[in-house]
Amino acid sequence: MSYRMVKPTNLPDVISIFPLPGALLLPRARLPLHLFEPRYLAMLDDAMKTDHRMIGMIQPNGEDRLHRIGCAGRVTAMSETDDGRYMITLSGVSRFRVVNEVEGFVPYRRCEVMWDGFGNDLGPEEVDAGLDRDGLMALLERFFEDRGLSTDWDGIKEADPELLINSLSMLCPFEPEEKQALLEAPSLSTRRETLVTLIEYALRSGDDETRMMQ
Repeated sequence: MSYRMVKPTNLPDVISIFPLPGALLLPRARLPLHLFEPRYLAMLDDAMKTDHRMIGMIQPNGEDRLHRIGCAGRVTAMSETDDGRYMITLSGVSRFRVVNEVEGFVPYRRCEVMWDGFGNDLGPEEVDAGLDRDGLMALLERFFEDRGLSTDWDGIKEADPELLINSLSMLCPFEPEEKQALLEAPSLSTRRETLVTLIEYALRSGDDETRMMQ
Protein backbone atom coordinates (compact mmCIF):
# COMPACT_ATOMS: atom_id res chain seq x y z
CA MET A 1 0.00 0.00 0.00
CA SER A 2 1.63 3.24 -1.11
CA TYR A 3 1.47 6.10 1.37
CA ARG A 4 -0.04 8.20 -1.43
CA MET A 5 -2.87 5.69 -1.80
CA VAL A 6 -4.05 5.66 1.80
CA LYS A 7 -7.82 6.12 2.09
CA PRO A 8 -9.68 7.57 5.09
CA THR A 9 -11.07 4.11 5.83
CA ASN A 10 -7.52 2.74 6.17
CA LEU A 11 -6.49 5.25 8.82
CA PRO A 12 -6.21 3.73 12.31
CA ASP A 13 -8.03 5.06 15.36
CA VAL A 14 -4.99 4.59 17.61
CA ILE A 15 -1.38 5.28 16.64
CA SER A 16 1.97 5.31 18.37
CA ILE A 17 3.31 8.78 19.09
CA PHE A 18 6.84 10.10 18.79
CA PRO A 19 7.02 13.50 20.58
CA LEU A 20 10.14 15.17 19.22
CA PRO A 21 10.69 18.92 19.70
CA GLY A 22 11.45 20.74 16.46
CA ALA A 23 10.92 17.70 14.21
CA LEU A 24 8.26 18.50 11.63
CA LEU A 25 6.59 16.03 9.27
CA LEU A 26 4.14 17.20 6.60
CA PRO A 27 1.86 15.25 4.24
CA ARG A 28 3.62 13.90 1.13
CA ALA A 29 7.02 14.85 2.60
CA ARG A 30 9.73 12.57 3.96
CA LEU A 31 11.40 12.77 7.36
CA PRO A 32 14.56 10.78 8.20
CA LEU A 33 14.81 9.68 11.82
CA HIS A 34 17.50 8.03 13.93
CA LEU A 35 16.05 5.69 16.57
CA PHE A 36 18.16 4.32 19.40
CA GLU A 37 16.18 4.59 22.67
CA PRO A 38 14.73 1.19 23.68
CA ARG A 39 11.19 2.57 23.92
CA TYR A 40 11.31 3.89 20.36
CA LEU A 41 12.88 0.72 19.05
CA ALA A 42 9.90 -1.08 20.59
CA MET A 43 7.59 1.47 18.96
CA LEU A 44 9.14 0.80 15.56
CA ASP A 45 8.94 -2.95 16.03
CA ASP A 46 5.24 -2.74 16.90
CA ALA A 47 4.49 -0.33 14.04
CA MET A 48 6.09 -2.70 11.52
CA LYS A 49 3.70 -5.45 12.65
CA THR A 50 0.66 -3.41 11.56
CA ASP A 51 -0.76 -3.04 8.05
CA HIS A 52 -0.46 0.75 8.11
CA ARG A 53 3.09 0.98 9.57
CA MET A 54 2.31 4.48 10.87
CA ILE A 55 3.98 6.57 13.55
CA GLY A 56 2.60 9.94 14.65
CA MET A 57 5.04 12.83 14.91
CA ILE A 58 3.94 15.53 17.33
CA GLN A 59 5.42 18.50 19.17
CA PRO A 60 5.53 18.32 22.98
CA ASN A 61 3.60 21.10 24.69
CA GLY A 62 5.32 21.54 27.99
CA GLU A 63 6.94 18.80 30.04
CA ASP A 64 4.42 15.97 29.60
CA ARG A 65 1.64 17.37 27.42
CA LEU A 66 1.30 17.14 23.66
CA HIS A 67 0.03 19.57 21.08
CA ARG A 68 -3.37 18.60 19.77
CA ILE A 69 -2.35 18.33 16.11
CA GLY A 70 0.40 16.14 14.67
CA CYS A 71 1.18 14.35 11.42
CA ALA A 72 1.34 10.61 10.86
CA GLY A 73 3.91 9.05 8.59
CA ARG A 74 4.33 5.57 7.18
CA VAL A 75 7.66 3.80 7.57
CA THR A 76 8.89 3.51 3.98
CA ALA A 77 12.61 2.87 4.53
CA MET A 78 14.59 1.27 7.33
CA SER A 79 18.17 0.19 7.93
CA GLU A 80 19.94 -1.16 11.01
CA THR A 81 23.38 -0.12 12.18
CA ASP A 82 25.95 -2.51 13.62
CA ASP A 83 25.19 -1.34 17.17
CA GLY A 84 21.43 -1.96 16.96
CA ARG A 85 20.21 1.52 16.06
CA TYR A 86 17.81 2.19 13.20
CA MET A 87 17.70 4.80 10.47
CA ILE A 88 14.15 5.11 9.16
CA THR A 89 12.23 7.34 6.78
CA LEU A 90 8.67 8.41 7.50
CA SER A 91 6.57 9.41 4.49
CA GLY A 92 3.90 11.87 5.58
CA VAL A 93 0.34 10.59 5.21
CA SER A 94 -2.02 12.94 7.04
CA ARG A 95 -2.32 15.28 9.96
CA PHE A 96 -4.44 14.18 12.89
CA ARG A 97 -6.04 15.60 16.00
CA VAL A 98 -5.43 13.95 19.37
CA VAL A 99 -8.61 12.78 21.12
CA ASN A 100 -6.96 11.33 24.19
CA GLU A 101 -3.93 9.39 25.27
CA VAL A 102 -4.29 5.62 25.53
CA GLU A 103 -2.93 3.83 28.57
CA GLY A 104 -1.31 0.47 27.99
CA PHE A 105 1.56 -1.87 28.69
CA VAL A 106 4.00 -0.40 26.18
CA PRO A 107 7.00 1.86 26.91
CA TYR A 108 6.01 4.52 24.35
CA ARG A 109 2.99 6.79 24.11
CA ARG A 110 -0.12 6.03 22.06
CA CYS A 111 -3.09 8.23 21.26
CA GLU A 112 -6.61 7.88 19.98
CA VAL A 113 -6.80 10.28 17.04
CA MET A 114 -9.25 11.81 14.58
CA TRP A 115 -8.44 12.50 10.93
CA ASP A 116 -11.44 14.74 10.22
CA GLY A 117 -10.65 18.13 8.75
CA PHE A 118 -7.47 17.06 6.96
CA GLY A 119 -8.97 15.48 3.85
CA ASN A 120 -6.67 17.43 1.52
CA ASP A 121 -3.68 15.66 3.06
CA LEU A 122 -4.73 12.44 1.31
CA GLY A 123 -5.26 14.08 -2.08
CA PRO A 124 -2.94 15.27 -4.82
CA GLU A 125 -0.15 17.77 -4.29
CA GLU A 126 -1.32 21.26 -3.41
CA VAL A 127 -0.63 24.29 -5.59
CA ASP A 128 0.21 27.82 -4.53
CA ALA A 129 -0.90 30.30 -7.17
CA GLY A 130 0.46 33.22 -5.16
CA LEU A 131 4.02 31.92 -4.90
CA ASP A 132 6.64 34.51 -5.85
CA ARG A 133 9.53 32.09 -6.35
CA ASP A 134 12.14 34.77 -7.12
CA GLY A 135 11.16 36.78 -4.04
CA LEU A 136 11.22 33.68 -1.84
CA MET A 137 14.62 32.66 -3.20
CA ALA A 138 16.07 36.11 -2.46
CA LEU A 139 14.69 35.99 1.09
CA LEU A 140 16.05 32.47 1.61
CA GLU A 141 19.52 33.45 0.45
CA ARG A 142 19.58 36.26 3.01
CA PHE A 143 18.34 33.93 5.74
CA PHE A 144 20.77 31.10 4.96
CA GLU A 145 23.68 33.53 4.76
CA ASP A 146 22.65 35.12 8.07
CA ARG A 147 22.46 31.71 9.77
CA GLY A 148 25.58 30.28 8.12
CA LEU A 149 23.55 27.53 6.44
CA SER A 150 24.20 25.78 3.14
CA THR A 151 21.87 23.94 0.79
CA ASP A 152 21.41 22.60 -2.72
CA TRP A 153 20.27 25.83 -4.36
CA ASP A 154 19.79 24.21 -7.78
CA GLY A 155 17.52 21.57 -6.26
CA ILE A 156 15.51 24.18 -4.36
CA LYS A 157 15.04 26.37 -7.42
CA GLU A 158 13.74 23.42 -9.47
CA ALA A 159 11.45 21.96 -6.79
CA ASP A 160 7.68 21.97 -7.26
CA PRO A 161 5.85 24.48 -5.02
CA GLU A 162 4.62 21.96 -2.44
CA LEU A 163 7.98 20.22 -2.16
CA LEU A 164 9.74 23.57 -1.92
CA ILE A 165 7.53 25.07 0.78
CA ASN A 166 7.14 21.91 2.84
CA SER A 167 10.84 21.03 2.69
CA LEU A 168 11.82 24.52 3.82
CA SER A 169 9.24 24.38 6.62
CA MET A 170 10.76 21.12 7.84
CA LEU A 171 14.41 22.05 7.43
CA CYS A 172 14.64 25.68 8.57
CA PRO A 173 15.86 26.06 12.18
CA PHE A 174 12.69 27.39 13.80
CA GLU A 175 11.48 26.99 17.37
CA PRO A 176 9.01 24.15 18.14
CA GLU A 177 6.05 26.53 18.46
CA GLU A 178 6.93 28.02 15.07
CA LYS A 179 7.12 24.53 13.58
CA GLN A 180 3.68 23.87 15.04
CA ALA A 181 2.30 26.96 13.31
CA LEU A 182 3.66 25.69 9.99
CA LEU A 183 2.08 22.28 10.61
CA GLU A 184 -1.33 23.74 11.40
CA ALA A 185 -1.43 26.04 8.36
CA PRO A 186 -4.69 25.12 6.58
CA SER A 187 -3.29 25.36 3.05
CA LEU A 188 -0.01 25.48 1.16
CA SER A 189 -0.38 29.21 0.52
CA THR A 190 -0.93 29.98 4.22
CA ARG A 191 2.05 27.77 5.10
CA ARG A 192 4.17 29.76 2.65
CA GLU A 193 2.92 33.03 4.15
CA THR A 194 3.75 31.74 7.65
CA LEU A 195 7.18 30.61 6.48
CA VAL A 196 7.95 34.02 4.98
CA THR A 197 6.77 35.76 8.14
CA LEU A 198 9.00 33.58 10.33
CA ILE A 199 12.05 34.17 8.11
CA GLU A 200 11.47 37.93 8.00
CA TYR A 201 11.03 38.03 11.79
CA ALA A 202 14.25 36.05 12.29
CA LEU A 203 16.15 38.43 10.02
CA ARG A 204 14.76 41.48 11.81
CA SER A 205 15.64 40.00 15.18
CA GLY A 206 19.18 39.36 13.99
CA ASP A 207 19.49 42.95 12.77
CA ASP A 208 18.22 44.24 16.11
CA GLU A 209 20.78 42.15 18.01
CA THR A 210 23.59 43.46 15.78
CA ARG A 211 22.60 47.07 16.39
CA MET A 212 22.45 46.48 20.18
CA MET A 213 26.01 45.10 20.12
CA GLN A 214 27.41 48.11 18.27
